[in-house]
Amino acid sequence: MTPKGRRRSRKADPDELGDAWLAAVARDVSAAAGDVPVELLGDFLPLLADAAANGRRPRRSELEAVEALGRRAAELGVSAGTAVQLYLSASWRLWRELPVVARSTDSEVVRAAAEAVMHAVADAVAILADGYNSARRQMVRREEALRRELVDDLLRGDADVGGVVERAEPFGLDLTRPHQVALAAPRRRLPDADAATSSLERLVLDLLGDRDVLVAAKDGLVVVLAPGESEALDLGSLMLAELDRLPRGRPWRVAVGRAYPGSYGIARSYEEAREALTMAARLHLDTPVIRAEQLLVYRVLVRDQPAIVDLVNAVLGPLRKARGGAEPLLATLETYFATGDVATETARQLHLSVRAVTYRLGRIKALTGYDPTDPGHRFTLHTSVLGARLLGWPGDDTIDGA
Repeated sequence: MTPKGRRRSRKADPDELGDAWLAAVARDVSAAAGDVPVELLGDFLPLLADAAANGRRPRRSELEAVEALGRRAAELGVSAGTAVQLYLSASWRLWRELPVVARSTDSEVVRAAAEAVMHAVADAVAILADGYNSARRQMVRREEALRRELVDDLLRGDADVGGVVERAEPFGLDLTRPHQVALAAPRRRLPDADAATSSLERLVLDLLGDRDVLVAAKDGLVVVLAPGESEALDLGSLMLAELDRLPRGRPWRVAVGRAYPGSYGIARSYEEAREALTMAARLHLDTPVIRAEQLLVYRVLVRDQPAIVDLVNAVLGPLRKARGGAEPLLATLETYFATGDVATETARQLHLSVRAVTYRLGRIKALTGYDPTDPGHRFTLHTSVLGARLLGWPGDDTIDGA
């Protein structure tokens, strides 16, 4: 028997060979596509054979079955391109073997079969892609929900450590390692959470890889969870540079907590970063990147709040008697200390004359008994000013005696 004869012996009618012929084609196509599961073809090949033989368009129920297979491909982690290629490869492989094509000498019959098969392929591939994309959207929404829940639990320090560790593993987090949390705050409110989180996620993944990294939006802030070794990369400055490239949200402020091991360490680093943002705002710091260790002295001040309240009331309370209230004099003290006790620079920053600044410093001495220009009084006054800003004084009327 000639090779040509052997080739024709395989091109039998589907009704003659039944499922065995179509199953063989499906296995060949699956293997050629990298061992993609044969189940993803479903009844696609019988559908094409029927279309070629009878010119029939796929029924609604058949297309719904293909749509379900598209969803199944997404669930199995098969890429969209591979799923579509599987169907197209199956189509041309089947077309070469179809008896109506191989045996017919009537060009009109072949043309009609080709038209029917092309319609069936187009309908099937389109609905396959729809099913795939639908499943992917559902999976993304589900993953986003799981990510938000995990972030909330990690930052809160959830007591169910075992459960958190198990849920963190699919996101590539090894909670036995040290992690640090950085928070990015926009000027007013988070203008575009997706743009900000996507931008920072690309940055952090490029720097650190896809392990032990998590980026999410929470309470109007962008949260970045990174491995502890990111401390050496100056993560805060890198985040700020990336965010400043966005069209909205500037100016940003970034606060970075210190790195700690374990799931509770993440919550601790987060609290440090949040506290740093709060302190920076109260202290009117203009530094765009705040590191928790830079504010340790302020944490000492607020740790014994009754003591600092007493200090503020005792030292600065008399400033309320000044014309215009305590705030102008407090701002003068704050700027004076920030400029290294230089009256001319204080005047420039406050848009006052040097004479006006000197007058205010004199009024402070007269009212409080503490001289801002006296090095012996400076520490008490400066500490009182910092405490006042941390407590929201003089604007907070809930402070006893203030």
